[in-house]
Amino acid sequence: MSTEIAADPSLGRLADAIVIPPFPGRQAPAWVLAALRDGLGGVTVFGPNIADLAQLGSLIERLRASADEPVIAIDEEGGDVTRVAHRTGSRYPGNAALGAVDDPELTRAVYAALGRGLAALGVNLNLAPSVDVNTASDNPVIGTRSFGSDTGLVARHAAAAVAGLQSAGVAACAKHFPGHGSTRTDTHHAIATVDAPIDLLFQRDLPPFIAAIEAGVRAVMPGHLRVPELTGDRPATLSHPALTGLLRGELGFTGVIVSDALEMRAVSGPYGLPEAAVLAVAAGTDLLCFGRDQDRPTYRAVRDALVAAVAARRLPGARLEEAAARVAELRAWAAAARQAPGPAASGSADVGLIAARRALRVDGTPRPMINPVLIEFVPPSNIAVGKVPWGLGPWVSADAVQRISAVADPTNRASVVDGLLAKSAGRPLIIVVRDAHRSPYVQDIVRGLLDARPDAAVVEMGLPVWRPPADVYLATFGAARTSSQAAAEILGLASG
Repeated sequence: MSTEIAADPSLGRLADAIVIPPFPGRQAPAWVLAALRDGLGGVTVFGPNIADLAQLGSLIERLRASADEPVIAIDEEGGDVTRVAHRTGSRYPGNAALGAVDDPELTRAVYAALGRGLAALGVNLNLAPSVDVNTASDNPVIGTRSFGSDTGLVARHAAAAVAGLQSAGVAACAKHFPGHGSTRTDTHHAIATVDAPIDLLFQRDLPPFIAAIEAGVRAVMPGHLRVPELTGDRPATLSHPALTGLLRGELGFTGVIVSDALEMRAVSGPYGLPEAAVLAVAAGTDLLCFGRDQDRPTYRAVRDALVAAVAARRLPGARLEEAAARVAELRAWAAAARQAPGPAASGSADVGLIAARRALRVDGTPRPMINPVLIEFVPPSNIAVGKVPWGLGPWVSADAVQRISAVADPTNRASVVDGLLAKSAGRPLIIVVRDAHRSPYVQDIVRGLLDARPDAAVVEMGLPVWRPPADVYLATFGAARTSSQAAAEILGLASG
C-alpha cells in the first residue's frame, strides 16, 4: 500500500506545489524551469540572483513563462533588508524609520511604492512586513526591522503596510508569528524562547498580527520561536497548537502560512531540513521556504521526504491537498491582481526620501561639514540583513572614510582613539555608528573621540538607544540609502 502511495505521481505534484526553492546564479537553471512546468509552486529570489533591475526582470520573465502564475517570492522589507537593491541600498526607509514618523498613510504609501516596483518585476509575494513588537532593544535579529516597541503603533503600521503592498498586487506576508521582538537569540543559529504566558502574547505580540489579518494579509510567516505555554518544546514553525490552533482557529487566518527558512539552525539542527519540512506541514504550514544557499538537492530531499511521510502515514495526504489548495488560491489572487488595472501612484515619486527626511531626528545645530573625515563603525554581519552598502561614504571622497570594526579590538583603546584623531586633525569629523548600544567598545571609542573633538557630529544609523555626549547627534532609524542621504543633506554633504 505504501509503495503504491509513494509511486503516485499526483502525490509528487502535491508536494511540488507547496515548495518555493531558491537557486544559484543569475539565470534560471534548467531544473527549475522543468520543475515549474511540472507543477513546482514557485521560487524564492535572493540577492545573488540579482545584478540589476533589467537582469532581474528578464530572469523573472523566464521563470513566469514556465508556469501559470508561479509564486515569485522575495524578502524585500526596505530599510536594512533589501534584495533588489543589495548593491546600492534601498530607496525606502525601513520599519523603524516609518514607526518614528508614525504616519500610517505614509507607511501605506511607501509600501505601495515598494509593491509597485516589485509587481513591475513580476514578483507576487513579498516576505514582509515584519510586524514584531521590538521590546528587547538588544534583539540581535529584529531591531530596525520592527516599527517599534509600542504594540498599538506596530499594529496600525502593520495594517498600513499590508494595505500598501497588496494595493499594488503583491501579496504581503506578516512575520514572525507569534512575535520575535522580545527575544535575544538569532534563530539563524539557535532556537529562540519567548518565555511569556498566552495572556501577555495577546496584550503585547499578537495585536499586530490580528491587525494584519483584519487588513486582509494573504500570508503569515511563523518564527522559529519556542513559546513554552503554547508550543511546548517545539518552535512555532513546527507547532500544531500555534499554527492550526491559535493562528487559524482562534485568530481566524485563512490565507497561506509560509515557513521561515528551514535550513536555519533553530529547526534544521534538531530535526534536519527534510524532517523539519514534514513537521512544518503537519503543523499547518502551506508553503515551504529555504535560504539562499540551498540548491536542487535540498528541494529534492524535501519533496521526497513529504512523499515518504504520506506513504508512511506520518503525514495525512489531506494535509498536502489542503496546503496545495491554499497555495493555488494565492496564485489565483496574484493572477487576478495582475489583470486588474494597477492603482494610480499617489504622492511623490520620491516617497522613500520624503519618509527618510521625516524620520530623521536631529539634536543640536549641525553646520556644513566641508571636506570632513568620516569614521564609520562596522557592526558584525547579520544573516537576515546580508551585506548591503550603508553609511555616508557616497557623499564624501573615498580617502576621507575610515571604517573600524565594531567588534572589540585587543589593541589599546587609547592608541585607537589617538590614531583616529591624528587622521582627522584639522578637518571636520563625522562619526557614524549602527546600533551602538550593542557595543560597549564602540561607545568607549566614541567617548574618547568626543572628549578631544566636541565639534564632531555623531550619526546613529541603527536604533538610537545609546545617546553619546555629542553636541550634534542625528538618528536615521535605519541604514537605507535614502536614510543616508537625509543625514548627508543635514550635514551639508548632499543637496536637498
